[in-house]
Amino acid sequence: MGAAATTDRSIGGVPVGAIGLGAMPLSVEGRPDEAQAVATLHAALDAGVRLIDTADSYHWHADEVGHNEELIARALAAYGGGADHVLVATKGGRGRPGDGSWTVDGDPRHLRRAAEASAARLGVESIGLYQLHKPDPAVPFAESVGALRELADAGTIRAVGLSNVDAAQIRAAREILGARLVSVQNRFSPARQEARDTLDLCTELGLAFLPWSPLGGLSRSAVDDPDAAAPPTATPFHAVAAAHGVSPQQVCLAWHLAQSPTVVPIPGARRPASIRDSAAAAGLTLSPEELAALRL
Repeated sequence: MGAAATTDRSIGGVPVGAIGLGAMPLSVEGRPDEAQAVATLHAALDAGVRLIDTADSYHWHADEVGHNEELIARALAAYGGGADHVLVATKGGRGRPGDGSWTVDGDPRHLRRAAEASAARLGVESIGLYQLHKPDPAVPFAESVGALRELADAGTIRAVGLSNVDAAQIRAAREILGARLVSVQNRFSPARQEARDTLDLCTELGLAFLPWSPLGGLSRSAVDDPDAAAPPTATPFHAVAAAHGVSPQQVCLAWHLAQSPTVVPIPGARRPASIRDSAAAAGLTLSPEELAALRL
């Protein structure tokens, strides 16, 4: 039996399909114009994507906090009723001063303000999934997580996620949040498996695991960046892709889906063609032999 990609994945009981969209490339450096960005978001919805991942810090210039959230809100409104079942997952706790750097702020007061502002930009009364973007070493982790619990109690958010956390922090947050904690988003890819222990813990606890940069770290190739102009470098993923007549990108995402039924990859895209190709990975089955060949 091969490892079949399935479309029945969920986050906190909300069906989201097998492949999500990481919307960050639509708002940061190198972003497309708005028409192409909206076309990319609509192509994702047309392809069956039901999870869009964003953050208030996904912007380029210092004075455009929330750029990605506002873009998504406009795109969903323009798409119409077909967007009713999309889970928009946003994050708070990081900032971008505009010089390309990232900051972190896990102060409970900041997180409360950030969540309320994100809800307003998204045009919703309650955010479907709100994630702590990164633990702040200057703030006790329990205080940051406690702020998210208060936001859930107040109805500002419906479910809580964590990002860039370790296994001990996941367990600590679960003690505070209980069933409100539904997901973890960590960096993970075939060549970057440092977070394997957190993936295994999420499987054990029934939490969705959202690998960010799921195509990264293999090579400067179609697997690493489907929008890159550089010619691809051959990897085992290219050989398997050739056998199936699909892209290495699809093979990489199917590899993710074979790791655990809780995995929902969130590849980025700047063009409609890229997210259509990524979404097609939901129908790709990899054999045990192929999965063994892809162990890097």
